[in-house]
Amino acid sequence: MTINCKGNLINLSSPKVMGILNITPDSFFDGGKHKNDASILKHVELMLNEGATFIDIGAYSSRPNAEHVSEAEELQRILPIVSLILKAFPETLISIDTFRSNVAKQTIEAGAALINDISAGKLDENMLPTIANLQVPYIMMHMKGTPQTMQQRTDYKNITKDILLYFSERIASAKALGIIDTIIDPGFGFAKTLEQNYELLNHLELFKMIEKPLLVGVSRKSMIYKKLETTANNALNGTTVLNTVALQKGASILRVHDVKEAMETITLVESLKA
Repeated sequence: MTINCKGNLINLSSPKVMGILNITPDSFFDGGKHKNDASILKHVELMLNEGATFIDIGAYSSRPNAEHVSEAEELQRILPIVSLILKAFPETLISIDTFRSNVAKQTIEAGAALINDISAGKLDENMLPTIANLQVPYIMMHMKGTPQTMQQRTDYKNITKDILLYFSERIASAKALGIIDTIIDPGFGFAKTLEQNYELLNHLELFKMIEKPLLVGVSRKSMIYKKLETTANNALNGTTVLNTVALQKGASILRVHDVKEAMETITLVESLKA
């Protein structure tokens, strides 16, 4: 199972790590942490050295009840960072966390390699046609509503079945337009209650039937720290536990804040297959 990133075939039969770089002031864990170029480059260098295959940049916080950010501001935040990183580390495979087609287009043209869309094209009708024109890998996540409304949209008949059907429809729409490389993300924490997140994780192996690479992003999320009655700052151990489960159930990419620990988790889980 491979995806083509800027002419490089990335083999996802061995799980990879996507390191998170939030350049928003209000992300739930590291919002506002990286305020200048030096801090950003230091963090990116660390993640690359620790083994990240992808660096995922987000300029619009998708945490519950996050403030709306205009497209102009999102572009103003993210385009200079893409250029900054690629100037310092030209081989970096940058993923852009956006649901806006124009942001996707401009950042790919600036050198980014793939698009990570929390809405799977449902918040911008031009997203799927744009991805088809750009011919870049596309991560489609499951969410209902918007970041501002999603926590009121947790009604499901059967959460795993409902999400499988959702991806079947979205993948068919993407395929009809000629989108080749799609990756699915069940969207832990997005329009899901605490209990629903664990029900979904418990049945994660069922997503293998879609025959697409599976991205899992549980890093330091509230499904961990609320269950443990702690904070995001103290949720690394819990993150490692759930990443282990995700790998055993078929995850191809772990999207994380802590790359070193995720790489170690992959190494140990993969050794069980030898």
